[in-house]
Amino acid sequence: MNEYIYSICAVLCAMLLAYALTPIVRVLAIKIKAIDIPTDNRRMHHKPIPRIGGLAIFLAFLIATVSFCKPDRDMMTILIGGGTLVLLGILDDIYRLNAFVKLAVQIIVALFAVSQGITIDFIGFGGEYIPFGIWSVPITVFWIVGLTNAVNFIDGLDGLACGVSIISSISLFLVMLLSGSSSSHCLLAALLIGACLGFMPFNVNPAKIFMGDTGALFLGYTLSILSVVGVFKTDMVLAFFIPLSIFGLPLADTAFAILRRVAHHKSPFAPDRGHLHHRLIDMGFGQRQSVRLLYAVCAILGISAVMLTREEWIGGAVVLAAALIIFFIIYCILSNPKLRSHSGIYNEDEGAAPPVETFDDIILPTTPAGDAPLNEHEEQIRETENEGNKEE
Repeated sequence: MNEYIYSICAVLCAMLLAYALTPIVRVLAIKIKAIDIPTDNRRMHHKPIPRIGGLAIFLAFLIATVSFCKPDRDMMTILIGGGTLVLLGILDDIYRLNAFVKLAVQIIVALFAVSQGITIDFIGFGGEYIPFGIWSVPITVFWIVGLTNAVNFIDGLDGLACGVSIISSISLFLVMLLSGSSSSHCLLAALLIGACLGFMPFNVNPAKIFMGDTGALFLGYTLSILSVVGVFKTDMVLAFFIPLSIFGLPLADTAFAILRRVAHHKSPFAPDRGHLHHRLIDMGFGQRQSVRLLYAVCAILGISAVMLTREEWIGGAVVLAAALIIFFIIYCILSNPKLRSHSGIYNEDEGAAPPVETFDDIILPTTPAGDAPLNEHEEQIRETENEGNKEE
């Protein structure tokens, strides 16, 4: 019982620290001119907004971790590597560094993690374990760098990357608990949840501050390390596929973005307006609706991962299949302007007018023009009046 109380206090501490530090970081961002100015159609905001909000998340996580966790190699790997990427993110949020310079630093940080024993050594599937051997190092580096960039790529709407990180962290935390991971690893995941929750009130639409590359790189790196030590290194039958389900949304968005850019003979890091959140905006959604839908997708994938942890393959597959069917039907409905007005989902962003819902497509013209349809009681009254007029 004492352990649970201690852990709850640690999470609350991380959350309150992030909440208290964010206004200070916002002032700092303005002072050092780390401000996101909308200059193209990719950006969804219309006025300058401070960046480097991820510094508040990192500092809250750092203070809570040092205060409540016993130092070990995995914790120091997260703090040193994450701190390096935070510095890289601050520089990028101010000066907009070259993409390949950022990639080089990410690879160096990933190699540092590998040197500390953070490696994906095998793949588990169907009770069989296939060792990677000498390929474990490049596979681990690819996973760390890939997930780090995936969280960064999805950071395109107010509260999206932070919310997806919270949902993914909760899913990862539950998987680690169910799989018997060490309490220290579980606590690190919980502290990350707390730090993100403390920052969230300032980041939801309309955002007062962005976490920028400062936060996205740190969150992606930390989640990748925790997934390696807490899931990949376990002996679960589907240990390799569970993280892919947890982080399925940002990974899929990043994979499609890279393929799309390469197909158009562009750099994989060239920004464009083809991400999932951009597609939803172009369909007529507001930021809030787009973010909620993507939250739902991420949560369903996380639930599937938790069910796979208990080897509930059929249940996990049913949940995932049902979710895919539901989202496909929703997509078909929302692609039709008339059906979309009946769905009750519309742009709720500030300044957006709700659509006018009409029922012309389902109400038959059985009454004279300009008359509203009569119910049974009203029809009886009309008939009584007509009979009275005839007798007169």
